[in-house]
Parts: sequence; C-alpha cells; structure tokens
Amino acid sequence: MASTLSMVMGNMAFGRLKRHTVIPGFRVTLAFTLLYLAIVVLVPLSSLFFKASELSPHELWETISSERVMHAYKISFGISFLAAAINSVFGLIIAWILCRYRFPGKKIVDAMVDLPFALPTAVAGIALTALYAPQGWVGRYLEPMGIHVAFTPLGILIALLFVGLPFIVRTVEPILQDADRELEEAALSLGATRWQTFRLVIFPSIFPALLTGFAMAFARGLGEYGSVIFIAGNIPKLSEIVPLVIVIKLEQYDYAGATAIACVMLIASFLLLFIINWLQKWNQKQTRNT
Repeated sequence: MASTLSMVMGNMAFGRLKRHTVIPGFRVTLAFTLLYLAIVVLVPLSSLFFKASELSPHELWETISSERVMHAYKISFGISFLAAAINSVFGLIIAWILCRYRFPGKKIVDAMVDLPFALPTAVAGIALTALYAPQGWVGRYLEPMGIHVAFTPLGILIALLFVGLPFIVRTVEPILQDADRELEEAALSLGATRWQTFRLVIFPSIFPALLTGFAMAFARGLGEYGSVIFIAGNIPKLSEIVPLVIVIKLEQYDYAGATAIACVMLIASFLLLFIINWLQKWNQKQTRNT
C-alpha cells in the first residue's frame, strides 16, 4: 500500500514537473511578454500622451474641442455607428445564408466576405471612388436623380460598410454553425411560427456575438483612413474624418495638436476594446449556459 501510494505521488510529481518544463518558466515567459508589449505597444502609445502634455490645459481643450474637430468627431463616430448598425442586419442575413443553405457559388460568396480583410484599404477607396464618382459606373446614373455619393458623408458610409461587413459575418457565423437545431425543430413542432422561433430561440443565442461584431465593426470604422480618404472628398465640416484632421495637423507641423486629437481617439479605442472583451466573455458565458 505504501509503495503504491509512493508511486502515485511520484507520478503526480513527475506530471507537474513535465508540465512546467514543456515551455520556459512562468517568470521568463511573463518577462518576455511584458517586454515585448512595452516595446511594441506601450512605449509608442504613451509617447502620444507625453507629446500632448506639451500643451497647456487650455490649449489642449481648445485643440480637441475646436469647431472643425467637433464636426470631424460627429462624422467619424456617427457614420461609424450607423455603418456598424446596418452591417449588423445584413451581416446577420449573410451569415445565416452561408450557414444554413447550399447553393452554387457558395465558396465564392464566402471568399468575397473576407475580401475587405485582404484588400489594401487604398485600393478599396480608389475602387469605390471610381464606382460612385459623378462620372463613375454607378455615379453617372445617381447624379441625375440628385443622389450624390462621392465626396459626401454617404460615400463615407459606403466605405465603412465595405470594410466592416466581415467583422459581423465572421463573428456570428460560428455561433450559427454550433446552434442546436433540435431546439428550433422543437419550437416548430409546438406550433411556433418561423418568426417566433427566430425571435425567441435563435436570436437570444446569437445576440452576444452580434454585439461583439457590432463593436468590432464600429472600432474599425473609427480608425479607417485609406478607403475613406478618396471617396470622402475631405471637405471641412461636411466629409472630414478625424484621422484626416490628424494628418493635416502633422502636415502643418502641429505635432502637439495632432497627438492631442490622437489621444482622444486612443481613449475611445481603449473603451471600445474594453467593451469588446466584456462582450466576448459574456458571449462565452451565454454559450456555456445554452
């Protein structure tokens, strides 16, 4: 009995030793992680705040709350939110079709969803401008009807719809694939309509993932520059986005002012990342509960 117990204890000790020696120790790994993050992320971002601190509190407030900058905030935040909301609806429909139906060309459609991820943003901006410009393939037919896309906020919306769609589809799609269809069949067998089944059975399970995709698309829209800069027209107080205001201040050698506005966007990004992480944890919790 004693020998058996000693063998078990020895095997457990060997297992613990083996687990600890598979990769470098915790302290070494943690030190490398913190050092790498400090060099790549923390130092560059913290330099923004140090540079912005060159401004006095009054100058800082005047810079980040000037009329031109406030209009840029409204355009960037407002259109990014609207684009993420629209993509949430149509992205859910696309994810549903890709998960629940088989049709010719499905693989091509599935690959097209990921195209904004791989396509350089400048190429996307040039393509959208060529398409919706007054003499473009689509713009030439919209202009006589009084619909102006290029060089207007509507053009910004279309660009953000283009770059934000994959975030919704790829976030919701795995949840739809793992959904238990027996619950849907049970609801239908009990007399529920298709809309009631979707609203009461399916939608609650995918809602956390949909919120996560919305937040990710919204965050991407706030920082988008390449695809927007060509089609927006960059007209102050009409189609000027915050990243462009930062670039203009850099061109004017107003580095402190540029970093002050960048700090505002950085704080907004941190808040969005916090919300996204919280939504992802909530999504995992909801998935385990179901």
